[in-house]
Amino acid sequence: MFTGLIEGQGKVLAIDPEGAGVLLSIEPPADLDDGAHTEVALGESVAINGCCLTVVSFDENTWRFQAGSETLSRTNLGHLQAGDVVNIERALRANARLGGHFVQGHVDDTGTVAKIDREGEWVFMWFKVPPRLTRQMVSKGSICVDGISLTLVEVSDDQFSVALIPHTLDVTTLGQRQPGDMVNIETDILGKYIEKLVSPAS
Repeated sequence: MFTGLIEGQGKVLAIDPEGAGVLLSIEPPADLDDGAHTEVALGESVAINGCCLTVVSFDENTWRFQAGSETLSRTNLGHLQAGDVVNIERALRANARLGGHFVQGHVDDTGTVAKIDREGEWVFMWFKVPPRLTRQMVSKGSICVDGISLTLVEVSDDQFSVALIPHTLDVTTLGQRQPGDMVNIETDILGKYIEKLVSPAS
């Protein structure tokens, strides 16, 4: 379980084929937002661009994760290249503050940046997504984009918008996104359950 509050940005060092999947090697940030040294444990869950992956090995400068064909086909991880920057969040501790919203790290699908409107230092960013995802969204509800917990502003049949403050643009990959870029989308788990409850039984 995660919160969607990004702890830092990592750098992709290598992507090595492993059968139908890949071994993803990432250089973590030197320090985390809480000021502590970046540390992980073998088997720990870490969200990479909002996708929950397991640490399979690590050393002082590298964390390694395995990603299978399902993960690569449903997320933007399959499009990463060495040198790319990714958002990193470790799993939520039971005694920690929940500052974002409950994020599972189970990416529903990818979307694309449709439009970027600038208003001073703020940015209003529109994303185009499959219509089945917008049915689980409401204005002022929560959405997770590339692992970042955001508040929905407007929702249409196949698009939604968010308002990004300068801090979010500075500390996450959204500050470098351009129209046409692919992003990972995870809708709020509450929206999924409500849609299931109100949908006609099949």
